[in-house]
Amino acid sequence: MSATVSAVTPAAPATPHRTMITVSVMLASIMQALDNTIANVALPHMQGSLGATQDQMTWVLTSYIIAAAIMTPLSGWLASRFGRKLVFQISIVGFTIASALCGIAQSLPEIVLARLLQGLCGAALIPLSQAILLDINTPQTHAKAMAIWVMGVTVGPILGPALGGWLTDNYNWRWVFYINVPFGVLSFLGLLTFLRETPRRKLRFDFFGFVSLSLAIGALQLMLDRGQLKDWFGSTEICIYAIVAATAFYLFMVHSLTSREPFISPSLFKDRNFLTGNIFIFVVGLVLFATLALMPPLLQELMGYPVVTTGLVTAPRGIGTFVAMFLYSRVSSRLDTRLIIAAGFGLTAFSLWQMTHFDLQMGSSLIVWSGVVQGVGTGLVFVPLATITFATLMPQFRNEGTAVFSLLRNLGSSIGISAVETLLVRNTQTLHASLAAHVTPYADPLQRQLAHGLSGGSLAAMNQVVNAQAAMIAYLDDFKLMMIVTLCVMPLILLLRKGSRAAGGTPVAVE
Repeated sequence: MSATVSAVTPAAPATPHRTMITVSVMLASIMQALDNTIANVALPHMQGSLGATQDQMTWVLTSYIIAAAIMTPLSGWLASRFGRKLVFQISIVGFTIASALCGIAQSLPEIVLARLLQGLCGAALIPLSQAILLDINTPQTHAKAMAIWVMGVTVGPILGPALGGWLTDNYNWRWVFYINVPFGVLSFLGLLTFLRETPRRKLRFDFFGFVSLSLAIGALQLMLDRGQLKDWFGSTEICIYAIVAATAFYLFMVHSLTSREPFISPSLFKDRNFLTGNIFIFVVGLVLFATLALMPPLLQELMGYPVVTTGLVTAPRGIGTFVAMFLYSRVSSRLDTRLIIAAGFGLTAFSLWQMTHFDLQMGSSLIVWSGVVQGVGTGLVFVPLATITFATLMPQFRNEGTAVFSLLRNLGSSIGISAVETLLVRNTQTLHASLAAHVTPYADPLQRQLAHGLSGGSLAAMNQVVNAQAAMIAYLDDFKLMMIVTLCVMPLILLLRKGSRAAGGTPVAVE
């Protein structure tokens, strides 16, 4: 066994009011994470209230996603330059005000602008909350701190659809946004009272690097969000987005490798744990959020579940994540972190295999248990990954590193959701044609269905049955694809080094 010193860090001093800081930070994190999915189920109600078309309503989601994606990498620079506490508080105030503006919006332009402001202000909340928790805890308690952080990041999107559906059904869609206001106020007051400001560093702002990266991210997000709607590269609009994204990213990479003070320092990626951890978090974002995007339409449109019931049968996924956090806190000091991550990926792959056995006549038990298993699996990956990624990274890179970590998780989720939804639509069409070719008046299965009263054998009813079966198979194909991706990424675990700590507080990477 060989150990190589990667950085020198003084032992973290005891932080007063650590519990209150943690509660305040997590209120902000949960508020932002919840908002990623809570508005989705309210879109049909918002559409009628605002008098907008379905195509126009997509901008309510797209404006938020693009603004958050562009501002996420900037949050690290802002925190280093102006102080983490100041940036975090301004972000909370802006996000809370924007939430209230979304609730009182009377027209589509008003709510799109408010969502844009919400994304700009909310982008810093997740990465800076992670950086704060890493700073206020000693290295020995980083695992527990990251378990708490992951709870907010993962449980928020899981509970979002259920909470959004309940608020919309029992009150109205405006409460989907109003609910953020009290949490924002409490979080701001807690941080104002208990959190200390961090030292400020005089950093040159790399304008070209920021603009080129922002163009690349913004164009990519537009391409992903509107690609299926516009038939992908059959559309001139999508081709333009793709060209802008590729060109801007090329310019960003060339500039970053040749500039003295680039917007994102290439030195970050010299740390092997950080580089590998970001690859993993990209895959976690892809698998976790793609599954979350597939389950509601599968349950509501194909199986006829109401919105609230859909939330209830998918919520146990969060229970699985809690179980994973408890298990990790118990075994993290005794087992190699890489083994825990491998077990998490294995459970995630197993849960996706379970999902490939879904059918239209099944009960809810398989949905619940596969969700619990996936919650445990992603928790056992996400929690140790959030810890080991930063185990050997120098503290001066922490603001920047957490921003990149969150950015890649979000990009993974955007690409994953776009990919599975595109495959779902196209495979459903292909499978519909294939299944319909076998439907004839002389097919025994069809005769049996007609005998059981298939709407009098009407063509519309037959088409509905064929389409439901085609869509179900397309969902199963998506689950199988994500299972394969999960299994293929597992060998990269061998590239991780177990973060350890020598006497005197020096981080070391143990091969």
